Amino acid sequence: MSGVYLDYNASALTRPEVQAATAAALADNGNPSAVHAAGRRARARIETARAQVAELVGVDPTAVVFNSGGTEANAQGVASALAAGCERLIVSATEHPCVAETAANAGAAVEVLPVDADGMVDLDWLKAALARPGRAAVAIHHANNESGVIQPITEAAALVRAADGWLHVDAIQSAGKITVNMRDLDADSLTLSAHKLGGPQGVGALVLKEGRTGVRILHGAGQERGLRAGTENVAGIAGLGVAAGCAMRDLSQAADHVAWRDAAATAVKAAGAVVIGEGAPRLPNTLFLAVSDWDSPQQLITLDLAGVMVSAGSACSSGKVKPSKTIAAMGLDALARGAVRVSGGWGTTQADWVRFADAWSGAYMKHRTRQAERVKEVA
Repeated sequence: MSGVYLDYNASALTRPEVQAATAAALADNGNPSAVHAAGRRARARIETARAQVAELVGVDPTAVVFNSGGTEANAQGVASALAAGCERLIVSATEHPCVAETAANAGAAVEVLPVDADGMVDLDWLKAALARPGRAAVAIHHANNESGVIQPITEAAALVRAADGWLHVDAIQSAGKITVNMRDLDADSLTLSAHKLGGPQGVGALVLKEGRTGVRILHGAGQERGLRAGTENVAGIAGLGVAAGCAMRDLSQAADHVAWRDAAATAVKAAGAVVIGEGAPRLPNTLFLAVSDWDSPQQLITLDLAGVMVSAGSACSSGKVKPSKTIAAMGLDALARGAVRVSGGWGTTQADWVRFADAWSGAYMKHRTRQAERVKEVA
């Protein structure tokens, strides 16, 4: 890819190993439900991938249910919680839209779990909410897709467990960037998406805690132990498995990304940016910055012309650039229209981060100079 790609939180570059595994599966396209040799080879690819995904999040392979991606996985997780007897939903204020919108349309009462100025969920509020009548399902993402802020899942799980609730954790952004062990997090359901790991788009997984029963949201045949109807995407699933293995192998490189990210943060702050969520634990690959006087679309276009690809936050809105919901939830409304998310990954180098910081800082200084000149003209 020409230019500098720093939008891994939107979609990671596909790993070469994944491309090879996906191509091999496509070249041998048996139906995994068939009993003949081609079907058995397809089934073997799926079960190998199931073991690879299970290892990434520290569960037994039987806990993994493959599907079409994070949106479907999160919808099934929420539906499973309600089917298990939860009467109401508590959803963090910075949750991804696929969780927030699913909850809003689930037919149950929804309460919004607030966050502080750094984007961390309010555990005292959660404890009080769980004490109210009605069994609750709580949805908290492990790490925010925009700010990279890592939530105190283990502490939240203890509160949910004491209230006999269900904890649903969207780990789509955190998996492969930090250690994600479902047993340690004590989540009841957890979701993954292949393309955030360097796998193909359009495939993901729901992971269920031992003893928890999922509910099907697609009806038909009995694939995925009856939990997800439809012929499996063998090539995509094989790619997800390989991506999970590669991501686990590369976890040790996280420290490099922290140093590169922090150096870029220092540079853009010196130029006038505010780093969002800086006071909280964050994913090592993510930098979320904002200014009040330069709109996100203008920043993205300027950087793209300079050969640097970043985003304004969540990239799941059909190309639309909207004010950051995450920043608004943190009470930083003045910055919501001027936010930019920078996120590296397996193919990112230190030079990429330096190029971004130089490009953004130089462009912002020019922007401020032009603004000052316009003020003089008006005066």
